[in-house]
Amino acid sequence: MALTTQQTANMYAGAGLLSGIGTGFAQEAAAINQQTGYMVNAINTLAIANVRADQEERYAAIQAGRLLKRAENESLNFKMAGNALIRNLEKVNASARARAAANGVAFNEGSAAFVQDANTRATFRDVGLTDYNSLMARVLGFEDATSMLNNAEIQAQITRAGARMQAGQFETAASASRATGGLLAGVSLTESLVKFGKTYK
Repeated sequence: MALTTQQTANMYAGAGLLSGIGTGFAQEAAAINQQTGYMVNAINTLAIANVRADQEERYAAIQAGRLLKRAENESLNFKMAGNALIRNLEKVNASARARAAANGVAFNEGSAAFVQDANTRATFRDVGLTDYNSLMARVLGFEDATSMLNNAEIQAQITRAGARMQAGQFETAASASRATGGLLAGVSLTESLVKFGKTYK
């Protein structure tokens, strides 16, 4: 039995409707796939930024610790230099006392006492400078380490904020992709229904 022209047209209309429905679902699936890709990018962007920021902060903490240790060692070196000056003062003044005693002069009077007093004043002036330098080495080392840690924290915040902004852009793109895919699917389905309605009798 042969099909009539109208039956053939109805059959093509039904096939067109099914094709339109399939196209709509395919567009919807493509939109979901694209949305998923954007969401994965957003998640990865945040994760990578957090790892990078954490590593920057850890590295800064290690470097700051090294700076503090270097400053402490420098401070100790200045203290050791001050102690060496005092030990040298003891030797020099002992030598001056011995010379004075050997020459029959009272070692705690006159020129012998003056020499010892001058040596003591000069040495303790130098010891004061080494103590000051020791303190400054510690203070400046602490300031440098603190500055390094603060800068690392600020950089980590900037890294995380930038990643959040980029992730937000990915999320916006994901939402737009899904909405656009749904809209295109609706248009395809509507067109198929309109064609089906015009053709099917």
